[in-house]
Amino acid sequence: MESVEQLKSVAGATNGTEAPATDKTSDMSMASRAIHADDSYKQTTDVSPAMHLSTTFHYEDDPEKLVMAKEAPPHQLSDPPVYSRLSSPTTTRLETVLSSLTHGRALTYTSGLAAFHALITYFNPSKIAIGAGYHGCHGVLSIHTKLSGLKKLPLHASDVEWDASGLGAGDIVHVETPLNPTGEIYNLKGYAERAHARGALLTVDATFGPPGLQDPFTHGADVVMHSGTKYLGGHSDMLCGVLALRDDEHAQERWSGLYEERLHLGSVMGNLEAWMGIRSLRTLELRVKRQSENAMRLVEWLDRALHNDNEDTGNEVTKPTPHDVKVVQASVSTIHHATTQFPRSKPHPPWATSQMPNGYGPVFALTLKTKDMARRLPSALQLFHHATSLGGVESLIEWRAMSDDAVDERLVRVSVGVEGWEDLSGDLSSGLAGVAGV
Repeated sequence: MESVEQLKSVAGATNGTEAPATDKTSDMSMASRAIHADDSYKQTTDVSPAMHLSTTFHYEDDPEKLVMAKEAPPHQLSDPPVYSRLSSPTTTRLETVLSSLTHGRALTYTSGLAAFHALITYFNPSKIAIGAGYHGCHGVLSIHTKLSGLKKLPLHASDVEWDASGLGAGDIVHVETPLNPTGEIYNLKGYAERAHARGALLTVDATFGPPGLQDPFTHGADVVMHSGTKYLGGHSDMLCGVLALRDDEHAQERWSGLYEERLHLGSVMGNLEAWMGIRSLRTLELRVKRQSENAMRLVEWLDRALHNDNEDTGNEVTKPTPHDVKVVQASVSTIHHATTQFPRSKPHPPWATSQMPNGYGPVFALTLKTKDMARRLPSALQLFHHATSLGGVESLIEWRAMSDDAVDERLVRVSVGVEGWEDLSGDLSSGLAGVAGV
């Protein structure tokens, strides 16, 4: 097996410890950057990027150009690839596009949890303030608690409680927004100010609010994490994790450190998944905007039905029928989403609309009247697949108690796809009527 020094000495661009550079597309729209940010990596006339499956790459043919590791010059972006555990031309193209779309310095991993594990391993905090959210992240933290004594603190604790617990320099405040499984959102700027005042980092799991819906860096995030399996992949057919670093004076050091540790953790993406990721990012904005619009209409329709709001002064598109009102009121107890976490009669707070100016996340949850209704609803639907995960073009619904033992047993999570929202609302109305016996 090659030594780290040997691998690094000939690694380059694509594979060195230099973060992806910006290019002429940096001032273009998101839609254009998603398609053209990696144009500089084209080596053939293929319109669709080639997939490089090789695990190792040929050294220079000219013996005079071979350099020993101890004499290797600083890494150059133009250096050829060496070994795919560092990275490959395919993963590098994916990271280049991701860096452009996230406005940060991106690295990819085998899964979202692999990315979160890499994050905690590199920064090695003694304390982390974290809320509910995805149970898998808490599983990773349990491992670090066992290994290093990492302590978890409540995310929503007061300043006095944080200070009393010793949260300080080198520690992490980790915010998942929008939140899994409810789709509710948190004020990133507020948490950034509180974290930075103590010398802590703000890390954000933005899986439920991908590029196109929110940019956590503009609200104070130091590191942004994605389970790229969800919206970045978008087709329910690839595993991927992403860490993006704020592009500041610390970015190069942190990117290089994470890059080198990824080599040892062995969590580099496969080339097939990386190629599929590039394919998926081309349509990210189109997909996510449609999914967000669909979700917001569905939530508004359900919320109006729950509150018997069929006044003509409302949005005619989401106006519920008398039958919808009867069905929803007989089956639904609570609707969870960013659009319903604020008072119905008042404008949403400025921080919320500033943080997610293009629409809220495409995931919401319903707490039904009974556990039996929650168990039977997925099977009563035609267009929603009963499956875990989220973010694909197809709509999913999950009786969440099957995969998360911390949630209300009456809760179902809904991941909205790109289908016609009228068809989805009709399917939900029919399914809810069936489980409620209406």
